[in-house]
Amino acid sequence: MPVFPIRTKLSALVAAVALVAAAPVAPAFAKSHQLKKPTWLPKVTITEYYPAPEWWFVGAQVVTPGLDRKSRVDWLYSARGVSMEGDGVGLDGKPYHIASVGSSGWITKSGKSARFGSDSSIFAPFWRAEGFWRNSSGDVTFPLEQGGWFAGVGKRYKAPTDIAFAAGASRPLRYYRSIAVDPKLIPLGSLVYVPAYKPLNKDGWFRADDTGGAIIGRHIDVYRRPPDSSSDQGRFLQNRRIFVVPKDKVAAYVKGVHGGAVASATRDRPLPPGSLLGAPPAALLRPR
Repeated sequence: MPVFPIRTKLSALVAAVALVAAAPVAPAFAKSHQLKKPTWLPKVTITEYYPAPEWWFVGAQVVTPGLDRKSRVDWLYSARGVSMEGDGVGLDGKPYHIASVGSSGWITKSGKSARFGSDSSIFAPFWRAEGFWRNSSGDVTFPLEQGGWFAGVGKRYKAPTDIAFAAGASRPLRYYRSIAVDPKLIPLGSLVYVPAYKPLNKDGWFRADDTGGAIIGRHIDVYRRPPDSSSDQGRFLQNRRIFVVPKDKVAAYVKGVHGGAVASATRDRPLPPGSLLGAPPAALLRPR
């Protein structure tokens, strides 16, 4: 993966943080019942997620707990960084992830406890409750890579305690092949056909490899490559129709397709690619 140029404008982080509050939220659905057979599922919301790229961030480099490297402080601890997304890509092009969030929670820009799900950006998570400085007014600030401070000179430092990071990816997800699902509706390991993504991965098929706290009901999250710009929020599609083959029905479904038993039901979708068959799902929660 190429190393992208270092951003020099403070607006990069401001735009990135603003996306936390501005990003669309999938609607809530009634209690889900796990799918037991191959099913077309209507009214699905589709979003995207990706490892946080360090080149988006503007903070000074600091010691990285758990690693023998320095990293941009806002990449490590801000609400758009590794500790929220779970995974990231460093300036060296290598993958990293958060190994443990420890006992830290989240705070707002003013340094107060963050209120998740709030409609107001005032109360949205801005930073981990450690690894930051407070300015003379008590607001969160941090030193910038190019000199100066994000929100005034830091007067008091809240050092990280039990948070830790590690090299490599946290789980074996694949770009444009893995999705996060609500396992109460779509069993992990299921194959999922998403017609809207056929132009992007050639056949539209994914595997349910991941879950996430914000993935509820008829909402899937597509794992993709990081965008070049923090202003790119990724696709947000609503009222889409997807086809789900539950994990324990995959073998019978594929056999039926090849044998012609379900040919009439598959006219409008291709066969699942061999690369998605037979491999175990990650079946892990993303750190939150």
